[in-house]
Amino acid sequence: MGKISPATVLLQTEKPSRRLTISAIFLLSWPVILEQLMITLVQYIDTAMVGVLGKNATSAVGLTASSIWLFDGFLAAVAIGFSVQIAQYVGAGLLAKAKNVVRQALLFNICFGLAMACLAVTLSEPLPRWLGAEENLWQDATVYFRIIGLSMPFLLLSTLLSNMIRCAGDTKTPMILNLLINMFNIIFNFLLIYPVRTIIIFDHSLTIWGANLGVAGAAWGSFLAVLLVSLMLLAVIYIKESPIRLTLQGDYRLQRDCLTLTAKLGVPAAMERTVLCIAQIVGTIIVARLGTVAIAANHLAIIAEALSYLPASGMAMAATTLVGQAIGADKKELAVRLSRLTTIIGIGFMSVTGILLYHLAPFLISLFTPDQSVIALGAAVLRIEAFAQPLYAASIVATGALRGAGDSTYPFLINLVSMWGVRITLSLLLAPKIGLMGVWLAMCIELCVRGIIFLIRLWRNKWLDCGII
Repeated sequence: MGKISPATVLLQTEKPSRRLTISAIFLLSWPVILEQLMITLVQYIDTAMVGVLGKNATSAVGLTASSIWLFDGFLAAVAIGFSVQIAQYVGAGLLAKAKNVVRQALLFNICFGLAMACLAVTLSEPLPRWLGAEENLWQDATVYFRIIGLSMPFLLLSTLLSNMIRCAGDTKTPMILNLLINMFNIIFNFLLIYPVRTIIIFDHSLTIWGANLGVAGAAWGSFLAVLLVSLMLLAVIYIKESPIRLTLQGDYRLQRDCLTLTAKLGVPAAMERTVLCIAQIVGTIIVARLGTVAIAANHLAIIAEALSYLPASGMAMAATTLVGQAIGADKKELAVRLSRLTTIIGIGFMSVTGILLYHLAPFLISLFTPDQSVIALGAAVLRIEAFAQPLYAASIVATGALRGAGDSTYPFLINLVSMWGVRITLSLLLAPKIGLMGVWLAMCIELCVRGIIFLIRLWRNKWLDCGII
């Protein structure tokens, strides 16, 4: 079966020490953190390479970001629905059922991925107008969103397989393969965004071919990178020895029981992401009315902020795997320890990143644009959000722990109340008075409120009886 995973070692130990528990958390989380860093850098790279074309190009890419995140949310919800089942089945030693879930997921990927692609392509033309963007941004924004929409089946496949492999206890393989996304993305962007040009290397001129596709080239670069990596992950499922390794034999028909459990876990997660992303889209509409500089600064600040919560995202994935397998093995006391310890570690990490975010804000924004007005505004709003980092970490990691236990409904309800009751309400009140600063101040307050509520839910332990097997 190969090397035993950290989660398996933890479950097989009668009374695991704090040192062993922390070791398992870090062994599972650091590959996810590095992987998420590389995936985040795909958007960084697109933004930085497109930013050379001017602030209009940056704004066109940034305009559709919240809508892309909405679609990504649906894909992530599907992945949650299948992968949590795998974590609990592997923890219970029911490997045949775990493999069956993988087969169901592959078949479902075809149906749902194509549906998402069709929807995205259909919405691509009216979307910039709906978001209230200036007319000079419409064409590039439409093209960018349409091409990213076409990649939805492969994005879903990559997300599904990465999550399922991780929940089976292997976080290194998805990390290694997803690292390639950036390498491919840089190569494709370099060739597709810019025109044919001549560069000087050691006093020798070299002519580089370029397709001169601009913003569309960045989208095609991301498309091709995700396509290649998703196919590699698919090969891993059939070739690499693991608890969920498949063969071509087996029942690949959709089964009601598996899909019912997927819906139980995935629908609340999809609703949660929908609530978050629609709120972000509303936020984008609010920002769009503030002008091109505000749109560009908002987008770059969001991208820079994304780096800061990568440690918490890694801890959340570790929490999902460890808590899910502990619940599957009927070790509830261990599940409680794991959920609390991962959350505390996540808070510690993001407290540090909050300090770094505050001091490095101008530098981070300047990486993507030379426009001084965009840099000044982006750095100012980024510093506001830095104060929310510790409690934001609490909400991220606690969500991962709750999902591992099968509790997807409560995170949805928390996000519904906090996003719409706090962030959007405050944004509408503050944006007309203090512009983009008001939008980010509302975000900071909302993230703190959300984190406190998640901590209360986690410490009350009512989620322990949400197991699905």
